[in-house]
Amino acid sequence: METLNPEAGADGRAGSLVAQLRRWLAEGRYPAGSRLAEETVAQDLGVSRTPVRLAFRTLAQEGLLESAGKRGFVVRAFSADDVRCAVEVRGVLEGLAARRLCERGVDTATRALFEQCLADGDAVLARGRLQADDVACWSALNARFHDALVAGAGSRVVADAIARNDHLPFASAGSITFEVDALERETTKLQVAQLQHRLIVDALLARESARVEALVREHALIGVRYAPIFGLRPVLDSGAAR
Repeated sequence: METLNPEAGADGRAGSLVAQLRRWLAEGRYPAGSRLAEETVAQDLGVSRTPVRLAFRTLAQEGLLESAGKRGFVVRAFSADDVRCAVEVRGVLEGLAARRLCERGVDTATRALFEQCLADGDAVLARGRLQADDVACWSALNARFHDALVAGAGSRVVADAIARNDHLPFASAGSITFEVDALERETTKLQVAQLQHRLIVDALLARESARVEALVREHALIGVRYAPIFGLRPVLDSGAAR
């Protein structure tokens, strides 16, 4: 069994751990309705119980786990159709946000934020091959990028709708899965995501509202539709929780 790199930084380990648990939940390693024990999962991952406890809280916020009171957490039932629909909804909502931002115009501060995200993405991918602790770095910059899109829309209605949708399994932009035994192919996936970020920023600055809306909607699908292109396992396959 592949375990997480014990030499990675604390933030890197935490990001990799959450991403790996998302993958296992999607594949049905822990069936819907089953109770997750910190000790058992920690042994599966080769880590201590503390980061697992924190990961459980993150996954509960994402709608993958449900609180069972003093008994900890149980795996929430969800289907592939549920996930695909939730991701498509996010794409529509973020596309709307991007179009509104484009029509309003990107201010200096937001442009600087986007440019920093692109620079940080280049830095993550500079080695040409991901390491386990790169997941946390990518997750952070990806969250900043998507948050900037939503904030730039200037609409609380859109922001609230996205926030509600983010509590569905695999719906949020931060719900990144990670195959530790396929780092080369995972690298390719993030290279495409980085290119999409660049195209989105290009369209925003060119004031091409229809183009940017289409690009953002397509970008949302990278986690659920692109896996076969990169030779990765689908985020949800026949083993997904039901």
